[in-house]
Amino acid sequence: MFDPVVARITPPARGLDFGCGPGPVLAEVFTQAGYTMAVYDLYFAKHDDVIDSEQMAGQYDFITATEVAEHLGEPGAVLRHLFALLRPGGVLGVMTKLVKDQESFKTWHYIRDRTHISFFSLATFEWFAGQTGGQVEFVGADVVLLRKPLRGEAF
Repeated sequence: MFDPVVARITPPARGLDFGCGPGPVLAEVFTQAGYTMAVYDLYFAKHDDVIDSEQMAGQYDFITATEVAEHLGEPGAVLRHLFALLRPGGVLGVMTKLVKDQESFKTWHYIRDRTHISFFSLATFEWFAGQTGGQVEFVGADVVLLRKPLRGEAF
């Protein structure tokens, strides 16, 4: 997640590691590289102020959500909320396994984890980008980058 995000943002930049877990390693890597970071995790770093929609709307240059989307009960609402926290031109990076097709879904190892309650495909993120006016880019097998348009920009 670090390399593709850094390649698409301009320092100095402010980021949020959403769903950072008990050890916010990715946030630490960004911090060591000179970026200002905030962290949020429902269980390990519940800092509601960093995701407050009124206070933080348009405040982040990038947000990462690494291996968290599949645990969300309302992923569309959460991703829309995170997208609103981005500045114009900002990047939302989501890392999750993607469903290939209906047939392979039946035997997919990812569905055996009981904490995985939401699943995504390429089409899911293409649809989301269309709904938000953003641009989607797929990096490798598991990284999805959603860029918020600049004011007046259309994709």
